[in-house]
Amino acid sequence: MTGKKKIAVIGGGIIGLATALKIQQKIKNSIVSVFEKESEIGKHQSGRNSGVLHCGLYYEPGSLKAKLAVSGIKQMTDFCKKYQIPHDICGKVVVATNSNESKLLEKLGERGHKNGLKGLKFLSKDELKKREPFVHSLKSLLVPDEGIVDYKMVMCKMEELILNRGGNIITNSEIKVVNNSNDSIVLKNHNVESSFDLLINCTGLYSDKNYKEFTGHKRPLQIVPFRGEYLMFKNQYNEIVNNLIYPVPDPEYPFLGVHFTRLISGEREVGPNAVFAFKREGYLNTDISISETIDSLTYIGLLKFISKNFKFSLDQLSSSIFLSIFIKKAQKMIPEIKSDMFIKGTAGVRAQAMDKSGNLIMDFRILREKNQIHVLNAPSPGATASLAIADYIIKDIN
Repeated sequence: MTGKKKIAVIGGGIIGLATALKIQQKIKNSIVSVFEKESEIGKHQSGRNSGVLHCGLYYEPGSLKAKLAVSGIKQMTDFCKKYQIPHDICGKVVVATNSNESKLLEKLGERGHKNGLKGLKFLSKDELKKREPFVHSLKSLLVPDEGIVDYKMVMCKMEELILNRGGNIITNSEIKVVNNSNDSIVLKNHNVESSFDLLINCTGLYSDKNYKEFTGHKRPLQIVPFRGEYLMFKNQYNEIVNNLIYPVPDPEYPFLGVHFTRLISGEREVGPNAVFAFKREGYLNTDISISETIDSLTYIGLLKFISKNFKFSLDQLSSSIFLSIFIKKAQKMIPEIKSDMFIKGTAGVRAQAMDKSGNLIMDFRILREKNQIHVLNAPSPGATASLAIADYIIKDIN
């Protein structure tokens, strides 16, 4: 083993696993170990999303999100084809329901072209009716390259490949102590110390706290948790939605709005909202961590965000408390739906980075500190782009 480069990846979500896999593929003289605090991989953001393959429609041209989403969806679909993971490039329809949204949709189409998307098309009324008979719109854009996948199956295959290639995946292993020297990093886990040449922080909802813990520096941003809640269609109403139906998003926010999704399992869901979570891994509105709530609510960035975006914040909270408000948002695109068509669905928590001025950080944020690399912001399309994000993370590792 002499001379091998030892690399620790902290976090067993899809970005951590993709990074470990890419290290094995591209850095031949390496041994990679993934540390995951839970009993299994992918229990949080990576395993609690809708399984959508995003192709790069929404993101600022030239941004990391735009670059890595386009590369990422190709790599992810190639990965799924190679390992026979169920997926479907079914396309998505983005729906404008008023004149202001129609103008924004035209700009979205232009942005998509700049990002290299192929086959974008504004649909006629008849074309829309053939694809999604129940949707009402003023203008609609077809995004043919988007699709659906089961990211849990993707992660299971990544885990298998990492282990088969001699890597280590250590679960129930929360790293509490990191000691840095000029040449190595010593991690303490269950009173066992291990030395590594490089540490990569892919801890999602705790990426900012671990940055501070691992480097000893102040957090350059803060993760604010937003819970997203979904409703699931009862089986007898599944025919209302064929594939993916999205509203035109508000360009001021990174959230895509309440939308309809066909899951790879065949189920249909609608959501999410984006409501402040009182716990970073709080999937119910009764999940509360006093220390984490205080950490968020005393952050000057969040206080400024709420003051600047009070109406948005109140609207999201209302849609969490009142089912009727949630349904009303979905009825903008499909007026025929009613609350009795649904059962309670899943919920996830988005790790949204925010700066001290109260600005939501829109782009991916990845920082290097000596022999540490920190993935500080990688929300949607983080899962789709995970293999491309991994390429970006390790591009300068020798």
